Amino acid sequence: MMHPDTELRYISEEIGHGVVATRDIPKGTITWVQDKLDREFEPEQVETFGEPYTELLDKYCFRNQHGRWVLCWDHARFVNHSFRSNCLTTAYNFEVAIRDIRAGEELTDDYGYLNIMHPFHAYDEGTERKVVYPDDLTRYHGVWDGNLRDAWPNIPKVAQPLRELLSAVQWKRVGRIASGREMMASILECYFAGGAECSKSTEAATGCIGS
Repeated sequence: MMHPDTELRYISEEIGHGVVATRDIPKGTITWVQDKLDREFEPEQVETFGEPYTELLDKYCFRNQHGRWVLCWDHARFVNHSFRSNCLTTAYNFEVAIRDIRAGEELTDDYGYLNIMHPFHAYDEGTERKVVYPDDLTRYHGVWDGNLRDAWPNIPKVAQPLRELLSAVQWKRVGRIASGREMMASILECYFAGGAECSKSTEAATGCIGS
């Protein structure tokens, strides 16, 4: 479920629709939680669907660490990619704002940690990275872990409209990590190693981008 202070809006012809904050969302706010209405599909199921279902699932799903396709039931599936994303996923099935998000600002993820199937050239934001690869988590998890550790102490301090979607065990763990009594699990735990058709390391050999 997406944070309640967000809505789907048209961004531009190039980007299409995106998820935008309707109020300020402070750093450390849980912006999305995987809930009971989100659907998970085994890879074998997806293979049996055929077109156009597989194309739609590839567009609107992400894959978890088990290789299952996760389809969000609400507008969370419209969150766009950014190399400067203001939200980050965690190893605990929820996402966090890693900096203050102002009303009217788009909420974004880095698709590099969503176990995409195919690499793609992203919208040019003037960053060094231009392409999102299926195995980006193996290279950038250290940076993303640092961003999460920086935001984590704020989680118990700010309003959390989605807290009720976390179990008591999850919330206690959040508190232990925030106070330094437990080590935060790395975002690398979200990585699914199988099924990627091309990675940065094999791009030159396979020429899969643009093929």
